Order: sequence, then C-alpha cells, then structure tokens
Amino acid sequence: MRSQTRPDIDEYFLKIASVVAERSTCRRHHVGAVAVRDKHILATGYNGAAAGLEDCLELGCLRDELSIDSGTRHEICRGIHAEQNVIIQASLHGVSLEGATIYVTHSPCVLCAKMLVNARIDRFVTFGRYADDSFAHLFQEAGIGFDLHNKPPTQITHLP
Repeated sequence: MRSQTRPDIDEYFLKIASVVAERSTCRRHHVGAVAVRDKHILATGYNGAAAGLEDCLELGCLRDELSIDSGTRHEICRGIHAEQNVIIQASLHGVSLEGATIYVTHSPCVLCAKMLVNARIDRFVTFGRYADDSFAHLFQEAGIGFDLHNKPPTQITHLP
C-alpha cells in the first residue's frame, strides 16, 4: 500500500478556495475566497457581477474594452471581488468574521484589504499575487498575518 501525504490545513483551504474560484464570471481573473475559523468554513465568495445581474461572461469585459490595467480603476467593473463577496455572504447569514482566517487565490486589492481590516480578520493566506500590493502596509498596521504559499496541487488525492 502506498503512503499518501495529507495536505496541511492551509493547503486544504487554499484548494477549496481554488474550487470556489471556478464559479467566477470574470474574464480576467478567477478568484475564490474561503473564510475559516477554528478549521470550520464560515462563508465563501468568488468574483463576479452582483446577484441576478448580467455578468462579464454574458456582456464582455468593460475593463478590457477600455484597456484598463489590472489593479487600477476598480470602479470601472461590474464585478464584486471574492473578498467582498465572502464578507457579504457572512453578513447575510449573521456570521462574524472577527478572528477568522481568509484563504484566497490572490492577494487583495487595497479596497478589499480595508474591508478585511474592518471585518477584524486575523490572517490572510494566499498563493497568488494580485497587481496591487498596497494591502501589505494596511495589514501590517492592523496586525493581520499574511502568508504567501506555493500554489497547491490541483490533483485531488483519494484513498484506494
């Protein structure tokens, strides 16, 4: 019988964030977020248009049409970021994110970082870098831990 390596907790939740990202309706980046406390999932979110509205897969990407660089002019987008959606989903279900760890496929933009600071998260874990790195100072000042990991393997290991 071959030995199998069990993923550590960060790899486990980063893999889940990757699966959540598959629901994204953004043509540029598929981003997934998972809010976790005490090894339990509190909420998930992915980037895309507001619920019930036409999205970029249907309408095309306004940012591409206007040649807007990634990480800039966030207001010119019909999408809501994964981090914003994880906060919204938690609030819709009456779940506090205070003390939570947020696992996301990309590092946050500065707007999401501000929201996460106010949500009082403890830690942010990712394997991808977003074009905007101005979140770093905010997280440091707020005492939010930031961990950048290697991208987890996409293979799902099953027991024989």
